[in-house]
Formats: sequence, structure tokens, C-alpha cells
Amino acid sequence: MPDFFASGLRRAGWLAGLPAFALVWASATLYAAPEIGDRIEAAGATVVAGTGTGTGEPWLRLEARGRDLLAAGEAPDVTARTGVLLRLATLDGPRRIVSEIGLVETAAPFRWTAIRLGPDRVALEGSRPAEMGRRALEARVTGALSPGTSLDDIARAARGAPPDFASAAAFLAARLSGLAKGGRASLDDTVLSLSGEAVDVPAYEALRAALSEPPEGFSVGRVEILPPLVASYRFAVEKTARGITLDGFAPTASDLEAARRAASEAAAGDAVDDRLLPARGLDPAIDPKTLIAFAFRLAELIQTGRVAFADGAVSVTGDAIDGQAVPDAEALMRDARPAGVKAGRVALAARPLSPYRVTIRRTADAVTLTGHVPDVQTRERLLDALRPRLFREPVIDRTRLAEGAPPDLGGALAAAIPLVTGLASGELAASDRALTLSGESLYRESAARASDRLAEALPRGWTGQASVSARQPAERRDPETCRADAADLTRADLRFPAGSTVLSPAFYPTLDALAALAKACPSLHLAVSGPADATKPAPAKAPPTPAAGPGPGEGAHSAADPAQPASAASAAKPEGQAGKPAATPDTSAAAKPASGKAAPEGPGEKAGAVAKDAPKADAGKKDGSKKDPLRKEAAAHGKTAAKKPAEAPDEPPQDLPRLRAQAVVEYLLQAGARPDQVAPGPDVPAGPVAIALLP
Repeated sequence: MPDFFASGLRRAGWLAGLPAFALVWASATLYAAPEIGDRIEAAGATVVAGTGTGTGEPWLRLEARGRDLLAAGEAPDVTARTGVLLRLATLDGPRRIVSEIGLVETAAPFRWTAIRLGPDRVALEGSRPAEMGRRALEARVTGALSPGTSLDDIARAARGAPPDFASAAAFLAARLSGLAKGGRASLDDTVLSLSGEAVDVPAYEALRAALSEPPEGFSVGRVEILPPLVASYRFAVEKTARGITLDGFAPTASDLEAARRAASEAAAGDAVDDRLLPARGLDPAIDPKTLIAFAFRLAELIQTGRVAFADGAVSVTGDAIDGQAVPDAEALMRDARPAGVKAGRVALAARPLSPYRVTIRRTADAVTLTGHVPDVQTRERLLDALRPRLFREPVIDRTRLAEGAPPDLGGALAAAIPLVTGLASGELAASDRALTLSGESLYRESAARASDRLAEALPRGWTGQASVSARQPAERRDPETCRADAADLTRADLRFPAGSTVLSPAFYPTLDALAALAKACPSLHLAVSGPADATKPAPAKAPPTPAAGPGPGEGAHSAADPAQPASAASAAKPEGQAGKPAATPDTSAAAKPASGKAAPEGPGEKAGAVAKDAPKADAGKKDGSKKDPLRKEAAAHGKTAAKKPAEAPDEPPQDLPRLRAQAVVEYLLQAGARPDQVAPGPDVPAGPVAIALLP
């Protein structure tokens, strides 16, 4: 060998052999190690076969890790585990036995979980039935997953599994296919739970539908499925002659419900085509419910058209409901946009209204006016015709002003208003010069006469159509039960405010219950008696001043007031007749009420005596006033006191009880009682309303 190479090898020393050593090690690892592992596992195969159970599958699992042998599984008992480990220790080949063998125990609660780790990989955790082999359960689960999905099964055998566990596990595995990475499907005894993000919109809908029908014997617990995330979030409300169409997305189930409810209200009986899908992707700065409400506020201003949210902006296009709607839409877009929403295009055209419509709708809660009227006077005319015919239902005015109304629109509607207010529920709709009355009446006779009454109410040149059905009572009760229930209701303490004939809210529950009972009890007859107001006590009169001598006025006061002591009256009369002036400034003040008009309550003869003495008292007053300046002040005070009775408020009408009874009767009739079942009764004294049962 040349000296150059020899000196180089000496300097390198043992490092020169590393490449050769690495080559030998790699060859042993790649070729010899698998062969060694197979040989070790084959040596333990006989031990594995000896752990077979009633399911036909051995509970022992062996895995070679280099020259080590890993033993896993769940032994039926400690004796079986010890025996297996002893047999494995006698094998020729394994360097070491690593035991991970557990024992079959009872799991309470029994939990099993499947977790999606990726598109084609699922992990199984928790407990699996000891009565069912691992491979058999894996076969059921794999069959429910997408083809090609592998399992990482670390579930441990345990007792306590619910019946038909395998069916529930397969059901959950099938749902797991619709979830993205991280999705979890769990079984907790007999309760199924699901969480994660749906992979797409169809998968989300399929998951929600499948969970409505769980396997028999199992129930659905916690479900937290997020809608899929979309790159371009949109929402739209479109109005056509056929109704309203919803399109786009909503982030949650509550947002979907809010949009559908708003569409149903806006459609007012027309069709709603719901094309909304659950999906996320809306800017977190935008509240979805606020966005939905804003879109429907804009939609109220169009006859036909579209309100759309896309790319972060809202736009509205189409035909406006009237000329006023165009600036209204621009003001909404400028001042009422939700936070985070940009202003889009407002392209509305104000076209003549065709047809010209207005609707009066009655429900159990309110009477609502919608549509258009030509002017404020027509609107007020309709409201004035409605309010006196309603007891408690509020009138909600949603009409707008617009030109193009047919002649005498206000007159036609005002004439037909008694027909719609007489319905239990329904509506009166005007379209150009045609009126349509529809709904439900409380009485068969009223329903039968609706067409004739509408024809009589129509002005010349108008047409009308009525479609009114009769509401039948929901039930019938026997007379004994009816009278017993009515007796309980008539004990209610219903009182009117002093001087009033207006029903207070405290009346409504009792009268509503009585009306409902009358509908269910045709034989029930009631008499309603209105109460009078309590008599007000006479105002107390000031006693005479002790220092003053009795004058003529004081004598008159004693004669008019029986409560005054007799001695005071007798002492006053002689002085009054003598005409002597009294030494008190109260004398002239007392002289005024001494006339016969001021004391109608006293006995006739005493009143006459008082009236006879009045001139003398006046004379005494004049003489005394010249000498005593205090008498002038007393005289002025007497005039003021004499004017007070004239300034008292008006007394209630004499027929107040009858008016109150009529108010209660009208309410009962309006609430559903028949006219032959309720009538006014005789007046009663002050107190509550009296409702009597008639034979």
C-alpha cells in the first residue's frame, strides 16, 4: 500500500469503519428485524389461541416490538392473566415480555366514543361489550363508515353494555361520516350524543334528520353540530305576486326560525318559499337576527323586488309600495343599518298602485289596518268607526298614504266595518272597487246573513263577496255542571270605578270565562244588574265660634241641621227676631246660608222660619257694618262660601246602573254568548256587579 494511503488510514483510525458498520446495521434492521418479529409473534400464536372465549375470538393480543413482545387485552380474571404471562415467559425468542393485560370489569356508566381523526381514520375509545368480540364490533363500525376508513381501536372490554350496543355503535359511526376532523360520536349507557362541524350543508341536514329517529331503546342527548363554513355568506328576501322567497344562509337554528317567522308575518297569508340553509361565514361583527330584521324592514317598502345581503352590503331593488317608500328606504339605509353592514344600492321605482288595496283584519288580540288610504281624513274616519265597536282589542294602524284610491273608499269601508267587528276572527279586504269579507262568526244566523248585509252596505259601483262560516261550540256540558260552574263565576267581585261605565281589566277573565261557558251551555241564561254609586255623605259644617254671640245666621244653621243641639236653635231665634247685630264677623257669613235655598234638608216649618228671619238678619248686618270694619270682610267671606256648591262637579247620570249593566252585557255578547242568554236585570245598590242565574 502506498505510504500516502497508509498514513491516511492511520489518521482516520476507527472512523474509517463507520460506513461499513452503518450498512450492516441497516441491513439487519430492514431485513432481519421483521423476520425476528414474525418469528416471535409466531411463537406466541399458540398462547393466543388458548385464550379463546365464547365469542370465538381470543382476548389476548400480541405485538412484536423488536425483540420485545407486547401482550394486551382484557383477561376474564387474575388467574387467566397470570397463566398467560407464565406461558409467554417460557417462549424461546422474546427478549422481554411487556404486559398491558387488564381485567374485564363492569363499566358504570358504559361509555364508548368514536372520534374522527382525519378523512380516512377513526379512533375508538372507552368500553366495548365483553360479550362481543373486538373484530366483530370493528366489522360493524367499519361497515357504517366511508369505504377505506381505518380504525385505531383502544376500547377495553367491559361488562354492563346496553342491549343492542352494536346497532347503536353502527348508527353513531354512520353519523360520524358527516362530521369534519375532530367530530365525536358518543354512547353513554342508552344516550347518544354528537358534536363537531358538518362537512357541508347536505351533511348537516342529513345529521339533523337522522337524529330525529335514533335506534329503538336509545335516546338523543347533547347535540352540538356546527353548520358548515361557507366562503361567501348571503341572505335574501324576495317579494313576488305569489308571496315571499327566502334564500341564502343562517348561522343557527334560532336564526333560521327568526327568518321564517318574519317571512310568515310579512306574507300575511301568502305563500312562503323557504330556501334558507344553515351555514356559517357571517362576519362576527354582524348580529344575524338584527340583519334579518333590517332586511324585512326594507322588504315592507316594496311591492315586488329583492332585498339582498352579499359581500358585506345590503341592497334593495324593485317596485316601491308608494312614492313615500323611496325616501323611506334611503333613510333606513342611511340611519338604521346594523353594525358592520355596508350600504348597498337602493334602486326602487314608484309605480301607480294596481290594485289599490287596504285590509282590516280582526284577531283575538287586535284589529289591524294595512294597505293604503288616500288621505289622513279617510284614515281617521276608519279609526273612528272601529274604536266604539271594540271593548279591549287595540286598533293597530299600519296604513300608508298613496294616491289612486277608488271613489268613496272610506265610505265603503266604514259601512262594512260593523260586519268585520262582528266576527270572531276574519278580515275585510278592499281591492280597487271590490270588497271581500271572510272569517268566522260566533252565530250561524250572522254567518248566513253576511252576504246580504255586505251587499246592503256597498256604495253604488262597488262589488262584494262574503265567505263567513259559523263557529261551533267546542263542547257541550250538562245543565247541572253548567249552573254549578256559572255560580262559581258569578261570585266574582266586579266593581266599577265611581261614576264610570268603563270595564276595567279585572273584569276580563271572569267575563271571558262566562262567555265561554255560555257557548258550551245553551241552556244557561244570565241576568246582569248594574250597581249604583255609594251616596256621598253631607259635608260637615263648621261649628260656631265660641266667642261670638248667636246671630240670625246661626239660628238658621241650627234649623237646617238636625244634628245641632236644640238649645242652640232656641237661643238663636230671639236674637234674630230682635235684629240686634252680633259681635262677631262670622254673622254675615252665617246669614247667607240662612235662605230657604241653602237649607233644603231641614224640616219644612224650620226652613220657613229661617227664610222669614233672613231680612232681619240683613238689616242687622247693614247696621253693624258701619260701626265694625270686620263685617265687610265677613260679608265677602260669606259670598265666597255661597258660591262653592255651584262649583261642585256634576253628579253621575241617574241611569248609571243601567248603563253599567249594558256594558257588561255587550262584552259577553262580543265574547261569544248568544243574545237570548244574556239580558240586563234590575238595578242593585252600590257594590259589585250582580249576575244572576235565570231558570
